[in-house]
Amino acid sequence: MGMTDPISDMFTRMRNACAIKRESVDIPSSKLKLSVLKILKNEGFIKEFKEISNDG
Repeated sequence: MGMTDPISDMFTRMRNACAIKRESVDIPSSKLKLSVLKILKNEGFIKEFKEISNDG
């Protein structure tokens, strides 16, 4: 079954990582998610993020 709400999934992954004191989390990328992450970074909710390409 596919993911129906990718933004909720992204926040759930971030919340779960925070709950177990992980400093990083892997999230499948999309243009929308990148836009949301940029806003979260600009507003100070997250320290940083980086997009990693799977090309190759």
